[in-house]
Order: sequence, then C-alpha cells, then structure tokens
Amino acid sequence: MPALTIKFKNKAVGNYQLQKGASLTIGRRDDNDVVIDDPSVSGHHAKIDSMGDRFVLIDLKSKNGSFVNEQLVDSHWLNHGDVITIGGHLLVLNFSEDELRRAKKTNDFDDTLVTNSTDHRRMMARSNPNKSINVVKFWDKSQNRGTVRDIDPQASKHPSKDRKTAGVLTWLAGGKGQVQLARKITTIGKDPSSDIVVKGILIDPTTATIRLESDGYYLDYISGLSKPKVNENTVKESTILKNLDIIEIGSAKLQFSDKTP
Repeated sequence: MPALTIKFKNKAVGNYQLQKGASLTIGRRDDNDVVIDDPSVSGHHAKIDSMGDRFVLIDLKSKNGSFVNEQLVDSHWLNHGDVITIGGHLLVLNFSEDELRRAKKTNDFDDTLVTNSTDHRRMMARSNPNKSINVVKFWDKSQNRGTVRDIDPQASKHPSKDRKTAGVLTWLAGGKGQVQLARKITTIGKDPSSDIVVKGILIDPTTATIRLESDGYYLDYISGLSKPKVNENTVKESTILKNLDIIEIGSAKLQFSDKTP
C-alpha cells in the first residue's frame, strides 16, 4: 500500500500506510485520523479515499483549501511523489515499485480539478509555525461512527470549469430531498464522510462515484458486493448518465436529472 509521510519544517513527524477500502481524514478536530493542530486548518479539512486500486484526495469544503503540488484542488487522483499541503504541513505520497507499475496501466482518469491558488501565500502566512501534528492511530473507516451527515446541496465551491453543472440526484428511496452534483467527484458509500451515505452490510465505505467530465456525468463502480444499477442494469464499467436515469445502490434509489443547457 502507498506510504504517506507527514512533514513539518522539513522534518518527518508521522507515517501512514494507506489502506485499501478505507478512508483517511485530515483536520484540526480530534476525531480525524490525522490531527493537525493549526488554526489555518479546518475541523474536517480533507480526506483520502480508496477507490479500486487508486486513492483520491477530496477537500471537505475547507476554509483555506487543500493543495497538491502547490495547486489548489477540489479533488485529485493521487500519484507517486505528490505533495499535499494542508496548513503548514506537507504530506508526501510514495508508491512501491509494484504500485508504480500498476499505476501506469490504470492512469486514465482526469487527475485533478485545479482552482485559483492566489490565496496560498496568505493561507500559509496565517498558519502558526509553532504548531505540530498529533498523529492519531488509523481507524478502519468501515466501522460506522454512528452518525450520518446531511448532504449539503452546495457541496463544492469549485465546480468543473469545462461545463455548467446542473446535475441533480433526487432521492426516491433510502433518503429525502436532492443532491446537487457540483463536485468533480461525488462519493457514494457507507462511510459517514461520503457525499451520499448508503447503509447496508454489502455496501463498502466507497461503493461508487459519480464523475463530472466535460461531456457529462459518469457513474463508476469502485468496490463492494452490492454493485450499482442504472435502470435495473448492473454497472460493470464506467457508465455515462442520461436524463431521468434511475440509480440503485443497496436499498437506495435515486433519479438523475441533467438540466445543463
């Protein structure tokens, strides 16, 4: 599994081995897996999700943003050598030789959604240089923490620049209301930090994702015994969503609508 080295003032202060099928949360609050005691870091700042054989960094609507290789990102498929900046700390990702070989064969996704990074210096200036990191024991996120967060319809400050985002999911069963598909990557699973939380024994922490691309929204199956269905057809590969498609994952049923002009 990839190794994540956490650095402060050019000194390594913690190491993690990312776990397949689990999530790693990063933030200032004590319930995170990586706790960064820095006033410029949000309570729940970002997370790293396992999706198949890859890992993706997702900013959790943090106040000061998450940076990968000095670029502000909303979400980013992580690669060997990537440097994540959160507050005054650096998180460096390193793959083994076997993982590097696999990554070359599967690197087909758009790696990142880049947004304006002009506030980076101001953010770093606000960071308290005297604060260090409290490395908390990695918690297997497949264990439910007992609370399910509400879906915020304004789920992202940084929608794709390639198209106007107008995709919406309407709950038909298993939930109420609507979910605005404004993020580059919308995660679906039983992990409480997922954008769309679905309960069930056969549901993985991240069972599926919906990807926003220039030509539309794509549903991707990630892992788990309960595979998603579109119009009662099991999804086995990346599937572009069409207006009024019905998506089923476990006991959840949602209808997709796209009002993009």
